[in-house]
Amino acid sequence: MSRTEIIEKLKEILLAADDRNRDKVLACTEDSRLVADLGFSSVSMLYMVIAIEEEMNIRFDNVGASDFETLGNVVTYIEAKLK
Repeated sequence: MSRTEIIEKLKEILLAADDRNRDKVLACTEDSRLVADLGFSSVSMLYMVIAIEEEMNIRFDNVGASDFETLGNVVTYIEAKLK
């Protein structure tokens, strides 16, 4: 799965988690900050992790919300887990 495909899948997951920021999510890039730009709370971050685990059949091991400042950080982590 390419980085672009991962980003598109993440956008779907993010919109399912909280569609109040629909325009921001649809326009987000790898540089978009999850908290500052997309308005994520710790609860929405947790939901995102659970949804990613289920959708992509991976597990987030020994990481916390502070490990993922940007969408690109999440993509890099997923990319490594899919290899």
